This record gives sequence, C-alpha cells and structure tokens, in this order.
Amino acid sequence: MSAEDLERYETEIELQLYQEYKAVLPMFRYVVETERRFYLANDVKMGARSEGGRTWFEIELEDAWVWDMYRPARFVQHVRVVTFKDVNIEEVPDKDA
Repeated sequence: MSAEDLERYETEIELQLYQEYKAVLPMFRYVVETERRFYLANDVKMGARSEGGRTWFEIELEDAWVWDMYRPARFVQHVRVVTFKDVNIEEVPDKDA
C-alpha cells in the first residue's frame, strides 16, 4: 500500500466518522473534549484531584460515543478519563428550544 493509498483510506474513514458524528449527535446531551479524545455523552461527572502538588481531572461518562477512527465500536456504556490537561464540557443545545 502506497502512502497515497493510506492517506486516501484515512481521509475516507475520517469522512465516515464525521457523518456518523452528525447522525448520533442528537442522541446526546454533552460534548466532552480532552487532549486525546472527543466524546459525546448523556451523563458527565468531573472532579479535580490533587496529590504531591499536581492536579489532574477525573471524568466519568455514561452512555457515550467516542470519536476514534481506529475503534471498532464507538458506543460505550461507561468511560473513565484521567488527564492532566484541559477538559472542555459543553451541553448540546436543545434544538426544540
């Protein structure tokens, strides 16, 4: 497989993932972004933890969808994320409002 073939394949997978994201977005209440992943979830709990002068965030997601083109199954029941980086959590606007 050439580099061009691989790039074309990854571009196609990324487009399919974006189309899936647009289709499933109405099913979720929150968008969660970390330095490594992008999630959609219906329940989000986040806590800041500290130990030895370092602070990290622990995020628990229920009923989630993971933006990751290399995962065979993107729907997951429970996700626990631990990160030292920024976390962005946004509530998806209600389209009926």
